[in-house]
Amino acid sequence: MKDTGFFAEFRKFISRGSVVDMAVGIAAGAAFTAIINSFVNDIINPIIGLLVGGIDFSSLQIVLKPATETTEAVAIRYGLFINSIISFILIAFALFLMVKAFNKLKESAKKKKAEQAAAAPAAPPADVQLLTEIRDLLKERN
Repeated sequence: MKDTGFFAEFRKFISRGSVVDMAVGIAAGAAFTAIINSFVNDIINPIIGLLVGGIDFSSLQIVLKPATETTEAVAIRYGLFINSIISFILIAFALFLMVKAFNKLKESAKKKKAEQAAAAPAAPPADVQLLTEIRDLLKERN
């Protein structure tokens, strides 16, 4: 059976190195998100709640229909939404700092490379080196 068409294209796509790098990045991002969510829910929100009078953001809600024996309450859980906003801001800030540090490191390496290129004189081409050697040999003979 010849492997052409959609599945061959998919196998080619998935075997590229960039796809594996992307998968690793997504897994690391998911772990990072879990850490940020824990930081927000377990550290930031209790501090903010304490500052605003002991309010637990995750329990803030507007009940549209109270719970009955057979159904759950219908509520707008805006406290969880506030938690999500705080998490998003912290994740965006952390990513901003990481990108900023990466760009600074990249710029520093580029600047260092440019300084090294400017400091070291460029070697003459091979034909010029050969002619210089011939000249020096002729000078020694005379």
